[in-house]
Amino acid sequence: MKMLKQVQQMQDRMAKVQSELENETVEASAGGGAVRVVASGTQKVISVVIDPAAAGDTEMLQDLVVAAVNEAMELSKQLAATKMQAVASGLGLPPGLI
Repeated sequence: MKMLKQVQQMQDRMAKVQSELENETVEASAGGGAVRVVASGTQKVISVVIDPAAAGDTEMLQDLVVAAVNEAMELSKQLAATKMQAVASGLGLPPGLI
């Protein structure tokens, strides 16, 4: 019964963390701030801001958008991993299990 209770607690904590991640954001930029991307902790792009001065070179702008989105996704994944690791460590689980 103790193991079942621990599993239930872990599920509850993970659900809480998932909910919190939906409300947390990370920001990444490329091209010295010419393109800024904000993403949620659940790897959803919330906004993309482009400096009008960067719009002149389409190919460069595309590369900057891709770079900023990729960086935002990586930051979001790191945020989620850190939060989930805190749940695992609270239950005495080995690192990397969740």
